[in-house]
Amino acid sequence: MMSVIPGSEDLYLFHEGSLYQSYKVMGAQFTEHEGTRGVRFTVWAPHAREVRVIGDFNFWNGSGHTLNRVSTWGVWSLFVPGVGEGEYYKYEIVTSHGTTVWKADPYAFYSELKPGTASRVYDLDGYEWKDQAWQESKRQHSAYNRPMNIYEVHMGTWKKKAEGEYYTYRELADELIDYVAHMGYTHIELLPLAEHPYDRSWGYQATGYYAVTSRFGTPKDFMYFVDRCHQTGIGVIMDWVPGHFVKDDHGLRQFDGEALYEYNDPQRAEKPEWGTLSFDFTKPEVISFLISNALFWLDKYHIDGLRVDAVASLLYLNFGKPREAWTTNEHGGDENPEAIDFLKKLNQAVFARYPQALMMAEDSSDWPLVTAPVYAGGLGFNYKWNMGWMNDMLKYMELDPLFRKGSHNLLTFSIMYTYSENYVLPLSHDEVVHGKKSLLNKMPGDYWQKFANLRALYGYMMGHPGKKLLFMGGEFGQFDEWKDLEDLDWEMLGYDSHRGMQHYVRDLNHLYLQERSLWELDHRPEGFSWIDPNDNDQSIASFIRMSSDPDDFLIIVCNFTPVTHIGFRIGVPRAGEYVERFNSDIPVYGGSGQMNISPLLTENQSWHYQPYSLRMTIPPLATVVLKPAKLRRKAGTAKRERG
Repeated sequence: MMSVIPGSEDLYLFHEGSLYQSYKVMGAQFTEHEGTRGVRFTVWAPHAREVRVIGDFNFWNGSGHTLNRVSTWGVWSLFVPGVGEGEYYKYEIVTSHGTTVWKADPYAFYSELKPGTASRVYDLDGYEWKDQAWQESKRQHSAYNRPMNIYEVHMGTWKKKAEGEYYTYRELADELIDYVAHMGYTHIELLPLAEHPYDRSWGYQATGYYAVTSRFGTPKDFMYFVDRCHQTGIGVIMDWVPGHFVKDDHGLRQFDGEALYEYNDPQRAEKPEWGTLSFDFTKPEVISFLISNALFWLDKYHIDGLRVDAVASLLYLNFGKPREAWTTNEHGGDENPEAIDFLKKLNQAVFARYPQALMMAEDSSDWPLVTAPVYAGGLGFNYKWNMGWMNDMLKYMELDPLFRKGSHNLLTFSIMYTYSENYVLPLSHDEVVHGKKSLLNKMPGDYWQKFANLRALYGYMMGHPGKKLLFMGGEFGQFDEWKDLEDLDWEMLGYDSHRGMQHYVRDLNHLYLQERSLWELDHRPEGFSWIDPNDNDQSIASFIRMSSDPDDFLIIVCNFTPVTHIGFRIGVPRAGEYVERFNSDIPVYGGSGQMNISPLLTENQSWHYQPYSLRMTIPPLATVVLKPAKLRRKAGTAKRERG
């Protein structure tokens, strides 16, 4: 049974910055005292003169519920008998200036439904998980040599009800998970689900870091969603935002009347680009709060990993700031040494407890060794979003095909650095909002060419080394950019072109699952070899993807012009028959039907520095995948692989 007062060792570790399960000590904890069940309320407010808890149980009058200061460095605590689950509460804090502020609990597990801002008492224990087989599978397999194809989702706008209401976590468990499995994805990535006041922040500006948003149901409803994902063979990644927090009055800003979770220096605290505040990584209690929060989502919700948002904004003091607001570290540099140290501690703590976790850095900088272990001088993540690949590819694809030959390096340059980190190739929500246009609408050409270009892009992405991520709607070629207050344009599936695109992405995803060469050696140079990276004039890129079995490989040819090539000679490493394993130009996908129907027989003529060659048809604006004929028969019986 939990003590009525937090233990001295826990308080010591909290103030030292190493209480990595501080959510078990702080906040509203059910306990029992002298035979009476109630709740122990504990909060950090070192600058406060007085702290009271107010709520339904005392008619929002805290005069009889003043917390006791239980540590020299400002932790307050009080046991209140008779408080039940679901009751609303806040902290009433008397500041050092004599003013009074009402604050939501930073460690609350549940929040009042917006626009309400109170915290709610909630017991996270008692859910019966049924994902043991999934957890055992994770322990036995490394993510590096397993397929990872991520469907990025904003829960509030994937689908809405006819009246514009949200689907609940449980309703999404019935609809979204089955759809993701049917489409052949291995993971769902969820935009942040920490409680946030403003819908259009998408969860990236939070007030309740430990409270899964009440927009879609209760914490145990979300547990059910994750559990169903795991039972279906789908991993769950959640976006996590340790770089900044929202300024709303009930949140963390000036929590006890003075800068607490944020830097004392306003110039360091302000994030003017986003109108938010940076966490102060010099304060040990903030480190305990954040690292505990990362572990909390893995501990309590069985989340498989975190995509850590805006890492560059942590690494650099002046990220996104105007010149006049710049500051320097003690050495005169731009780096933020405390935040860098925090990221290393974070990853060490997560991997010590969860060796198979996914810790993904969304980092737009060129900081080295992001995915190297801390002991080797790295930041300790195990994946990084490849923003360079994304920017180059979208810039290339937006070009008129007539002018792509002059920018062929945009297509091929990423291979020069693809093994410098463990990469995820992201086509994320950030690329299809705020006037950037949808992926389909970025593509040049007429109506047919737009779809063909997008199919070619997806095909090249699937062949390129690295794990994959696509934002919702991209799989059926949504024409409009993401409308973050409405659901996706599902009615587009009534049109052949969009239905064909969805069919294409589903088949492409399942091809990826079945072909080990597309993922087994993702992070090792021996898994990739160019056939011809230099065909600028025809805007054709051809390469080989290989598995650990030297006989198991794919030939991938991508044509980024609307020109059809008949009898195109291409070099191959082995003699024999090759068959067309996949073709983005087949009619059911909306293509023109330029296919290699018959097996292709090699000739004893070296080409492209390969010992043999064959002649093939290359369709317009298309990706074609060839495979040795004997291995094609094996692939037809391959089982779905999940990581």
